[in-house]
Amino acid sequence: MPSKYLFQFAQVHSEFRIPELESISELNGFAVRFLDDPECNDPERPFMVLELENEEQARILARRCILVKTIYDYYGHGSSYEDLHEINKSNREKWAQYIPDTSFKFFVSAFNHKIPQKRQRDVIESFAYMGFLGEINMKNPDIMLSCFEEYDETYKRARERHEGDGGFRQVYFGRLLEESSARPLVSMFDVKKRKYYGNTSMEAEVSLLMANQTMASPGKLMYDPFMGTGSMAYPIAHFGALVFGSDIDGRQMRGKESVPGVRRAAKQYGVDSRILDLATFDITNHPWRCGGFFDAIITDPPYGVRAGAKRLGRKRELSERQKQLCREHRENPQSDDTPYIPPTKPYELSHLVSDLVLFARYLLRPGGRLVFFLPTVTDEYEEVDIYTMLCEGMEVIANSLQDFGSWGRRITLTGLVQT
Repeated sequence: MPSKYLFQFAQVHSEFRIPELESISELNGFAVRFLDDPECNDPERPFMVLELENEEQARILARRCILVKTIYDYYGHGSSYEDLHEINKSNREKWAQYIPDTSFKFFVSAFNHKIPQKRQRDVIESFAYMGFLGEINMKNPDIMLSCFEEYDETYKRARERHEGDGGFRQVYFGRLLEESSARPLVSMFDVKKRKYYGNTSMEAEVSLLMANQTMASPGKLMYDPFMGTGSMAYPIAHFGALVFGSDIDGRQMRGKESVPGVRRAAKQYGVDSRILDLATFDITNHPWRCGGFFDAIITDPPYGVRAGAKRLGRKRELSERQKQLCREHRENPQSDDTPYIPPTKPYELSHLVSDLVLFARYLLRPGGRLVFFLPTVTDEYEEVDIYTMLCEGMEVIANSLQDFGSWGRRITLTGLVQT
């Protein structure tokens, strides 16, 4: 029978929470079930109550999901302490086993508010009916019981006029099961600490979220066709996947002589052996002669003024005289040690995305995933815009917005339907 677990989330990227949970649970062969109660499943709020088959599934999510802070064995929640105590008493079988001699710690906290110490004691004493007889251990307890009060934004703005009167929206109670071991990866992959990065390198938290949506794991083969400085490669390699990268401008991948390139920077994270190879080419003129072998394609296509996309070609047609000179040069090449740099032209974003989806359709194995960022103008965006990009055999799995106000960018997750 499924059990309920209380999830506490980092208060960032709320639209990405459910896609991440579903991706990691699918990767590990189980499903997350969401409750019908709107107080328990609102992804905009700091807490959610979810159903899982067992504690091990909850621990798996805590160890891999970037947006999860802590997971608790759920004992109850309510809009008042009277409601909470009633539910907690009905769940006695969950906590009765710890009564006799288990050392414990009781933690009281609040979201959007600070609870005075005196009131914290009053809250703790209100749970006296549980009858815990073990030692109180504040440093290394066998179990930690946690009580969270959630206050809304209105109360937060008026908190200076209150002294912790308990006017919360909801209060949650449970036993700490596991703290996230994935959240520290955000600091580990911090771009500012990286030995090699560029002006448009993706921030660590978002690249980790994208990596989780690819379901990166040992034995999988993944590809970034707009590799740049490698921001996507490091987290997916950290999770065990093998990575191939390409870019129209190989200088970004190689780096300057005095600056580490992608391969050398990968050594910083101990994943250089998982970077299979790097190649320089334009995806509209790619060298792949067979497809259907990548488990995922993950990329942040270039866009905007500072880092606009390019493709092979000329901005304007050559004159007849220029064409004649080119023919003569091919027939009688001059010795020149200067490397040939082919001409490029701007790559309009809508064309780039359409080509990327077709490219993924060709290269992904059945069930494979394409995860990429799509910039959108907030006032002009419509959901149908995503679906118009798809080709036969592709489906939208998730479409999460990172909002910047008048514009945003979406992590778009599409999959190749298994046949």
